[in-house]
Amino acid sequence: MTGRHWSLLPASTILCILCSGCGRAPSVDILGSFFPVWMICLTIAIVAAFAVRYVLLRYRMESEVGPLALFYPCVVLLVTCLLWLIFFR
Repeated sequence: MTGRHWSLLPASTILCILCSGCGRAPSVDILGSFFPVWMICLTIAIVAAFAVRYVLLRYRMESEVGPLALFYPCVVLLVTCLLWLIFFR
């Protein structure tokens, strides 16, 4: 092999490895259209974060949590990951 072929070998190997990760993307059939599971988990998590905010406001505890700009995205991330792990792993 010439030097040119050897330089293409690592690039093609990396490309094949990166593309193989998309082979088993989990999706759910909703009304005939396949949706990625993470979108469904994220939507449910956003609704759950609104519910958490409502509960905290109702019991006047929102001032007790840390910075709100950090707290609510962390709630969304936590619920998203938990839903994905519980139902789709």
